[in-house]
Amino acid sequence: MNLPLWIAQRYFLSKKKRSFISLISTISMLGVGVGTMALVVVLSVFNGMEDLNRQIFESFEADIKITPATGKRFDAATINVPSIQKIDGVGFVTQVIEDNALARYGDAQMIVKLKGVDSTYLQRHQLDTALLEGDLLLNQNGVPSALLADGVQAVLGVSLQDPFTALELWYPRNTRAISTNPDAFNQLPIRPAAFFGLSASQSEYVIAPLEFVSQLLDYQNQRTALEIQLKPGANAEAVQSEIEQRLGKTFLVQTRDELNADLFRAIKIEKLFVGITLSFIILVAAINIFFSLSMLAIEKKADIKILFAMGATPRLVRTIFLAEGALVSFTGASLGLLLGAMVCWGQAQSGWVKMGVVSVVDAYPVKTQWSDFALTAFVVVLITIAISYIPADRAAKTSAQ
Repeated sequence: MNLPLWIAQRYFLSKKKRSFISLISTISMLGVGVGTMALVVVLSVFNGMEDLNRQIFESFEADIKITPATGKRFDAATINVPSIQKIDGVGFVTQVIEDNALARYGDAQMIVKLKGVDSTYLQRHQLDTALLEGDLLLNQNGVPSALLADGVQAVLGVSLQDPFTALELWYPRNTRAISTNPDAFNQLPIRPAAFFGLSASQSEYVIAPLEFVSQLLDYQNQRTALEIQLKPGANAEAVQSEIEQRLGKTFLVQTRDELNADLFRAIKIEKLFVGITLSFIILVAAINIFFSLSMLAIEKKADIKILFAMGATPRLVRTIFLAEGALVSFTGASLGLLLGAMVCWGQAQSGWVKMGVVSVVDAYPVKTQWSDFALTAFVVVLITIAISYIPADRAAKTSAQ
């Protein structure tokens, strides 16, 4: 066995240590353990939040979205849709018209995000898991119908059981003059067919047939985007690169993560700063290791001199106390990693801690990653070495005197 580690282990397990030093060592272990557990749990929660947002976006947004590089609309004839459909990995290509519009139902009204889609949209089956009431239909017996987000339904009080009240959609006509006169707006009624619920960012959507929205907005053959749903297992980056080569620089081709880059960047930044904050808490807890090692060096001064008389070098003595600090922190960190993994597993299985607010999930989502465990262990080791070095170096200098 390695001599410094063997001596450090004897010191660590010795029953003859003064009770006060033993108490500080125990507090050090517990402090490091609690800090390590907290860091693992918090990092796992941020991973879960990121994963939850991806799942929400997958239920509403396409894998790849094509939009004009300048302006908000383009002529559908400028893109050869059948050729894009033939690209390896492409499942569905949906033509989209999206803009704000005024929605009225009875005496209630609100501004909604109106999204017109062609028949391929429902074939993607993205809204199946988000359906709250009704049937996912954009056409009922030849009559256009709409899918309403839960936020629109709540504000307007829309009822699927009322066959006499239609949802009215208003959009200003293409005129330069601004007017509140009803004649300055295009107006079309549509029958609501279903309600769906996702996150707050999708709570103001009204999804309607492409032809209906084109007529209301007077877009004719113009579109605002093409949405591409990939086949299972397809490589989004490879398909994106192929489409960019075909369309050139006149169009933006973005993946789902790129469309929501700001949100994911904010989650990563918040995760980073919370991790740094908890690392400082571990540092504060590890300061107890400094005091316990300092008092242990005073208590073992006679032993240190004996070791030095037997030929020990200052480096050996320094290594002994560094190993002692490592044993204290390793025990605490191991306990913290184990408890953190158990807490995350329990949260994932039972949902112990609830969100406390209206959300798409009841409990905080968690997702453990081995990289977080490795990072946490590295932080604890780094802090321990930095904290233990000063008392270990003082002990080595004492042996040399």
